[in-house]
Amino acid sequence: MDYQELFLEAIATLTVNKMRTALAILGIVIGIGSVIALISLGQATQASVQSQIQSLGSNLLTVQPSAQRTGAVQGAFGGGTTLTLEDAKAIETSGQITSVRNVSPELQRRAQVTTGNTNTNTQIVGATAVYTDVHKVTISSGSFITEQHVDSLSKVAVVGPQVVTNLFGENASPIGQTIRISGQTFTIIGITTSKGGSGFQNQDDIVYVPLTTAQKVLFGIDYVSSISLEAKSAEVMTDAQNEVGYLLLARHKFNDPTQADFSIFSQQDILNTASSITGTFTSLLSGIAAISLIVGGIGIMNIMLVTVTERTREIGLRKALGAKKKTITLQFLAESIMLTFTGGVIGIIVGILTSYVISLATSSTFVISPAAILIAFAVSATIGILFGWYPAKKASDLQPIEALRYE
Repeated sequence: MDYQELFLEAIATLTVNKMRTALAILGIVIGIGSVIALISLGQATQASVQSQIQSLGSNLLTVQPSAQRTGAVQGAFGGGTTLTLEDAKAIETSGQITSVRNVSPELQRRAQVTTGNTNTNTQIVGATAVYTDVHKVTISSGSFITEQHVDSLSKVAVVGPQVVTNLFGENASPIGQTIRISGQTFTIIGITTSKGGSGFQNQDDIVYVPLTTAQKVLFGIDYVSSISLEAKSAEVMTDAQNEVGYLLLARHKFNDPTQADFSIFSQQDILNTASSITGTFTSLLSGIAAISLIVGGIGIMNIMLVTVTERTREIGLRKALGAKKKTITLQFLAESIMLTFTGGVIGIIVGILTSYVISLATSSTFVISPAAILIAFAVSATIGILFGWYPAKKASDLQPIEALRYE
């Protein structure tokens, strides 16, 4: 059997009706391109989320209060009021805590911030001087909050670059100017370096104030939202988690850890959760896109069935002249595989270009998975074989006499 002749004949047959061939290929192109683009989008999202989490600090542990209960009603997680500044000081000064380098008690709330005729609703973070070390925050100009500011309940603020843009405009230098937070006047003493982000997780859209000022002046509370801990190294993260956990259990008078009114999360826990969520999101998108591949395969099978019907007399003549069933099957199977292979190659190119355009439009990371491309090749070949086999088998099973009589 001359496979080169088979290949050339398949090309010649497919180019007879160019519109039909193009439409058959289009279904595969859309399917393959969609799968690659959506997998790329999911992986870029996962990389972006991981980058944002890692930018919050290294070797990071976060202590949060458990959900607050009102009767039989369970409140939002982290909405409790059981952590205090004294808990943070106890962790910092305890002799049994040997694996923690820095302790950062924090209070987070959203509030309206105004200056002149402009205003913005942003996140207010009550912090201490060690916050910059724990969360790897750097100052582009001015200075950060000091312990003196915390001790004296100073009304000073450090703002993120997005807050500067929202309140003062692009490239403004507002150090020394004042803003009002919940009716209280604060003087800006510093601007943080841009970290990026979006929505409620935008690390540039934050106003930092002294923790005690946030507690007593702005919000009138005596608890903290969380306590961030920087372990001495990645190897002692588990030790730090255990040491802090046992200390807080003793301070809060709990013998059973399952009844504790707080939870301790490591940075890896958060990364694993985020990866799981974005991985599920990517799988869902890929599954939706894969449906179009099945539709494209069915389209190719329908076109091949129509081709078999149109070429019935030709098939009968070939068989009458001695063509074997295997030859007829391979001829139609070659045409089907050629359609899907061509569509697969074009689809991969379209998918990569689409991913690149999306990354430019959204300023996200451009990620292309080699595994996704290999899967696309494998899927396109499989579709060609599976959806092309039935029409090819139908053609090879035609009886020569009946085929020659077909009108």
